[in-house]
Amino acid sequence: MSQNMETPGQSLKTQMPNGLAKWFGLFLASRRFAFILATMAVASGTITFGLLTGTSTGSGESRQIAIFLVIDLVVLLLLLAVIAERIFAMSVQRRKGMAGSALHVRIVVMFSLIAVTPAILVAVFAALFLNYGVNSWFNERVRTAVEASQIVASAYLEEHIQNIGTAVLGISNTLNRNASKLIVNPRLFAQSLTDLANEQALSEAVIIDANSVILTKSRFSLLQLHTGEVPRNAFERANNGEVVILTAPDVEQVRAIVKLDRFIGAYLLVERFVDARVISNMERVRQASQSYLNLQESRGTIEVTFVAIFMVVALLLLLAAVWIGMILANQLVKPISKLIDAAQGVSQGDLSLRVEVDETIGEIGTLSTAFNEMTEKLAAQQQGLLTMNRELDERRRFTETVLSGVSAGVIGLNNLGLIDLSNPTASLLLGVDLDKAHGRSLAKEVPEMAEVLSTAVNKPERVAQSEITILRDNVPSQLIVSATSEQLDGDIIGYVVTFDDITELQAAQRKAAWSGVARRIAHEIKNPLTPIQLSAERLKRKYLKQIKDDPETFTMCIETIIRQVEDLGNMVDEFSSFSRMPQAVLKDEDIVNLCRQALFLERNRSETEDGVGAVMVSGEIDEGIQFLNCDAQQVSRALTNILKNAVESVNEQIENHADLKGTGQVILKLCQHETPKGLRSVITVEDNGTGLPETDMTRLTEPYVSTRNRGSGLGLAIVKKIMEDHSGNLLLENRPEGGARVTLLFAPDKS
Repeated sequence: MSQNMETPGQSLKTQMPNGLAKWFGLFLASRRFAFILATMAVASGTITFGLLTGTSTGSGESRQIAIFLVIDLVVLLLLLAVIAERIFAMSVQRRKGMAGSALHVRIVVMFSLIAVTPAILVAVFAALFLNYGVNSWFNERVRTAVEASQIVASAYLEEHIQNIGTAVLGISNTLNRNASKLIVNPRLFAQSLTDLANEQALSEAVIIDANSVILTKSRFSLLQLHTGEVPRNAFERANNGEVVILTAPDVEQVRAIVKLDRFIGAYLLVERFVDARVISNMERVRQASQSYLNLQESRGTIEVTFVAIFMVVALLLLLAAVWIGMILANQLVKPISKLIDAAQGVSQGDLSLRVEVDETIGEIGTLSTAFNEMTEKLAAQQQGLLTMNRELDERRRFTETVLSGVSAGVIGLNNLGLIDLSNPTASLLLGVDLDKAHGRSLAKEVPEMAEVLSTAVNKPERVAQSEITILRDNVPSQLIVSATSEQLDGDIIGYVVTFDDITELQAAQRKAAWSGVARRIAHEIKNPLTPIQLSAERLKRKYLKQIKDDPETFTMCIETIIRQVEDLGNMVDEFSSFSRMPQAVLKDEDIVNLCRQALFLERNRSETEDGVGAVMVSGEIDEGIQFLNCDAQQVSRALTNILKNAVESVNEQIENHADLKGTGQVILKLCQHETPKGLRSVITVEDNGTGLPETDMTRLTEPYVSTRNRGSGLGLAIVKKIMEDHSGNLLLENRPEGGARVTLLFAPDKS
């Protein structure tokens, strides 16, 4: 048996420190337990005081007082534990910085001071007047006052008893005299009974039978609730003709019952209220008189008992008051803390938070309602704003999508001229990242547009339009710009600027115009060139031998005519080639061989022509390159034009700087680059000549634009046309060390 008991005992010992402590802490923290404890404190203190004063239901003996004093001490300790637990919890909340914790502490301190201050004052004055009070209990005047009070109260009660007896006899006699009328008319019976009760100043008047069943009653009578309390011997005494008076020590009414002789089995029961204080004072006076001598004998211990009991009861009630103050503080702070937590949540963007509304706490409930209404409105407004923002974003995306497909540049400005919207084409045409320039002034980002913007601002009813020139990567571009104002209800809300690059368009227009001119020139000039050349050659053959005087001059003039005719013929051929450029026929050609042939021809030409100094023409060719999908005749012509221009540029540089004689150099490079779309063939011609003009460099590819006096201005235009037919690009740039670099970029070979 002992072994069976050991294990549970050991288990209890191991579980008690944690489990019991946790249970005890939860039990102390429960609101129901605290409420019961506070109620017990008030009740126990009241009963203890009643026992001491002899007015409680107890006998007032020392044993009962001791028992309740022990109960008071237990309740006192439990209250101390509850309050200590609450104070600890408040300190933890305060350290954690929980919402409302500081306010909670201040309110609890305030309530505690309000409760403690009167208790301390009462204790001080009680101690001062204790001796005087005890002495005054046992003087002759107190004894006389107690006896006189008992006599007065007894006389008062006796007077009520006599009056009610007289009243019940008077009413019964009246009812018996009118029995014949009242029996047949219950309504009259009840009215008469009411009138008689009012005349005698009775609170109740009813007619009952021997079983206490109400037969009729006066108006406003409530005795149907108490008739069952009439004792049986009262009916027997009434049957003998007595007026029976019914009283009780703790009842505030005096009742009387009498039999109605003219009514069969009927009794008249009446009631009159007696002042409850008189009844209570009578009992207290009687008890005081009875215990007066006993109290006088124990006078020595009264003071000690009073002080001890006063301290216990005072502390008990004081702690109960403090706890009640904590509860009230908690009830006040709890909704405020919820409001603070909800407000912090709202400040972090959670508009779904709501607080519980308690209408019983007045203004705080109103504040909670207002907070909930505010968050609902904020949530609705936020939802509306989100919906509006989504719609605006959708419209903006739609607008941006539409604008992204527009070949022209579009910029939206606000009424201050700051950039709000732009499409990718605008950034590409201006060479400025307008996405990063949003919120900035367009006039500052693109100063060339300032004038047209100023016109749109000053004349908002008109569309401002102008052509401007901008530098994009040091390359001039012609833009046509239009600016118009956006108005709403007569107010300007913004501006829309549209523009397009017309550089290529202007070049194409000039090219088309010069093509027509070239055809007419070729037609008008080529026809007389052949007869002129044939005539000059015939004059030389026929008349050279006949001229004896200065034949050298004759020969020089004839050769000059022939040479100039040949130059005009070459120029006409270029005009014809430019105006009637044949469609490129693309096929796989040996690009290495084409480059070598071009180098060979240019070397021979530069060596045979008269010049200031010889130019070294060389090549750096990647032998691994085999074929290029191109038109061999057109590519050869492009290479010839580029090499010819390079040599002429070097010769011009040597003419201007004699010390550079013998240093002229032209290099042709052929290589391939790997790109995501395939291998790209690149041909580069570099020279150390005069270079290209920094301004209007892009116009060098337009017809009849040349920087040399003897140039036709068609060489680079023909090269650009050839590269366009091959889906390639022509790049013109100056070398950092001097001279020019012309690059032919062919389309990537996907095979």
